Amino acid sequence: MTKFIFITGGVVSSIGKGIVAASLGRLLKSRNYSVSILKLDPYINVDPGTMSPFQHGEVFVTQDGAETDLDLGHYERFTDTSMSRLNSVTTGSIYQSVINKERRGDYEGGTVQVIPHITGEIRSRIRRVARNTSPDIVIAEIGGTVGDIESLPFLEAIRQFRKDVGRENLMYVHVTLMPWLRAAGEMKTKPTQHSVKELRSIGIQPDMLVCRCERPLTEGLKEKLSEFCDVPVKRVITAPDASSIYEVPLVLEQEGLAQSVLDCLHLEQRDPDLEGWRTLIDRMKNPKRELEIAIVGKYIQLSDAYLSVVEALTHAAVQCGSHLKLRWVNSEDLEQFPAADQLQGVAGIVVPGGFGSRGVDGKINAIRHAREQKIPFLGLCLGMQCAVIEWARNVAHLDDANSSEFDPNTSNPVISLLPEQEDVVDLGGTMRLGLYPCRLTEGTRTFNSYSQEVVYERHRHRYEFNNAYRSLFLETGYSISGTSPDGRLVEIIEMPNHPFFVATQFHPEFESRPNHPHPVIEGFIKTALGLTGGLTPETPSSEGVDETLESAAQVL
Repeated sequence: MTKFIFITGGVVSSIGKGIVAASLGRLLKSRNYSVSILKLDPYINVDPGTMSPFQHGEVFVTQDGAETDLDLGHYERFTDTSMSRLNSVTTGSIYQSVINKERRGDYEGGTVQVIPHITGEIRSRIRRVARNTSPDIVIAEIGGTVGDIESLPFLEAIRQFRKDVGRENLMYVHVTLMPWLRAAGEMKTKPTQHSVKELRSIGIQPDMLVCRCERPLTEGLKEKLSEFCDVPVKRVITAPDASSIYEVPLVLEQEGLAQSVLDCLHLEQRDPDLEGWRTLIDRMKNPKRELEIAIVGKYIQLSDAYLSVVEALTHAAVQCGSHLKLRWVNSEDLEQFPAADQLQGVAGIVVPGGFGSRGVDGKINAIRHAREQKIPFLGLCLGMQCAVIEWARNVAHLDDANSSEFDPNTSNPVISLLPEQEDVVDLGGTMRLGLYPCRLTEGTRTFNSYSQEVVYERHRHRYEFNNAYRSLFLETGYSISGTSPDGRLVEIIEMPNHPFFVATQFHPEFESRPNHPHPVIEGFIKTALGLTGGLTPETPSSEGVDETLESAAQVL
């Protein structure tokens, strides 16, 4: 039978529940237990897809096209397991489902209430993950902080869940803050005591405390927490601040987190295999060189807006024995000041995704600088579209070239909606979301990176390369190195005779893992480090694909 672990947070928000959940998943998987992790988010949005990156950070896209909380990215990276839309639950999606059922008459005229209907829907979502993925253990992280009014239905649901599966088949883990008062010279337990009291008031007794702190807990403090919170001393776990989130699993392993969890759930103790993870941390702590990469974006005030990009670059840099140093460049600044001044000395330039026209001209200026100065360049989603616009304006001499997203009246929409998308008005209705196949062109840098003909990558975008301009781009020197299998959609462009100039319509960062960097991103990092020699080959022959391209252009 599947076991369940519910992780709650107390005292302050952003306490690190997601990293604790992901780390516990890693430790259990290292013991050959299958794990699925889901996030229960208390906000009323149906999903974070329409939320500002400044408020919520990045939107993580699953393989089946769900727009989810960034914590699902942590879950995937730590456990090396792909999540799905089943692993993301919000208050908005719960209420939407319940209201739809009420409108259909599923409740047979009954009064719809938070209890039992809302809490019942939450419990059914948790059971659905267990039923559809059949893991040994389901870990559910409840967003927000205990005491928030928004979280109450979720907390009531997980309290009720105890009766659904039996007390021996679930446990409650409470992540809390232990503040260090410098003036008093001591760590305080009172906030944790009050947080546990709040949990108890709604009928949940935590089985384990994970205490976030600046320094390790003393045995005396652990005993005090054990006494006041009614938690065994061995289940009071220290989670001190770490230099990297990837160190946390090893810190928690040393604290005995996984062993205590298995004891509590009456599961077999198994020896962990963490050798690969220890090697990863050793590489991170002992880099052979430093590499400075510029990220040119418009949400740089909140680095979480580009979280997966940063992590993917880090994975590749660590794999290459390097410490990644990031230079955050506001793309709006590049509309006022020379790109050469803002980007001087960087080893590579990344232009990540985004939506809207703000800062786009600055991104285009950064791409032109990378192209002309032969600086390794990687464009992701909007970064690819900006690279197309830059080439159209400055090489193909289409001075007014633009995306119809930014200028609906442009006479040269090199990026535009597909014809069948133009009449769709709902946000998300025109989006290409989730995993799609991409056929690679032999002889290109991208093909050499993957070493296979067809790959599958995650998308999150609305506008596409306009096929009416394909011939012009090919004639003026661009290489289209990846398309949809039918040749209709352009997925990857690259510029021959450049150290590294690759832009993808998809988001390779979502597929990167700490021990398995994405091949395109690793190729970019290697080139920036000077680990690959020479320029890319001349534009590959288009023999064998000309007919496909021509027919696609006619269709569009």
